[in-house]
Amino acid sequence: MRDAVTLTGIVLSSAPSGEYDKRVVILTKERGKITAFARGARRPNSALLASTGSFAFGTFLLYEGRDAYSLVQANISNYFSELMSDFGGAYYGMYFCELADYYTRENNDELAIMKLLYQSLRALTKKSLDRELVRYIYELKIFTCAGEYPECFQCTQCGSSEKLELFSMFHGGMVCKECKMKARDGLALNPSTVYAMQYIVSTEVERLYTFTVSKEVLAELRMVMDRWRERYLDKTMKSLEILESVKDIC
Repeated sequence: MRDAVTLTGIVLSSAPSGEYDKRVVILTKERGKITAFARGARRPNSALLASTGSFAFGTFLLYEGRDAYSLVQANISNYFSELMSDFGGAYYGMYFCELADYYTRENNDELAIMKLLYQSLRALTKKSLDRELVRYIYELKIFTCAGEYPECFQCTQCGSSEKLELFSMFHGGMVCKECKMKARDGLALNPSTVYAMQYIVSTEVERLYTFTVSKEVLAELRMVMDRWRERYLDKTMKSLEILESVKDIC
C-alpha cells in the first residue's frame, strides 16, 4: 500500500460492501473521480458513518491501493443535511450526483464539474430558488463542461447572432429567422429563453444561480434540455426516473 494522500472532494454515491464496510465514489479536486472502501463505516459508532454519505463535502485521508483507495479519515465541512432530510431535495441531489458520475473520470481534471456540483447542491437548499430551474441550469452547464452544449450565440446555418428564433436538435443549436425554413424540427423560443441559455453557458459557476425566469421560459428550458439529454446521454439515469415520478410533490 502506498503513502497516504489527502484529497478534497464530494461523495457522489455510497453502497454497502461486505458486512460492515462501505464502497464510496468521491469526486475530488486533485484526482478526479475515485473509488474508496471505508472499513467498518456501517457500524453505528464508526467515525466514517456520516462522512461516507452522499453529498458529504470535505477532505478525505486515503491510502492508495492497486485498484481502489482505502478511506481512513474525513473532515467534512458540509454534509448538506438540509437535502438529506428533504424528500424532494434528496432526489434532485442524487440526480445531480449521478450525472456528475457519468461525466467524470479518474485522473482527469474534473474541478469544473466538482465546483458546479457543489454550487448546485447549495442552490437546492435555497428556498428562494425554483428547483426545476436549478435542474435545467445544472444540466446545461454540465453539458457545457463536457463540451456537448448547444450553439446558443449564433445561427448554426449562417453564423448570424441576430434574430435567433428556433432551437434545432438536428442542427445542434439556434437557427435565425432568415434560416428557419432549414430547420424543420425547429422549436420556437422566447428571446428570454435564448438569453438564459447564453447566460448559463458563458457564466462562471459562482454566478449561475442568481436569476429567476417566467413559467413560459421554464417550460421552454425543459423542452430544450429534455431533447438534448435524450440525444447525448446513452445511459438511463435511475435517479432521474424516480425524480420525474415524484416531481409533483418535490
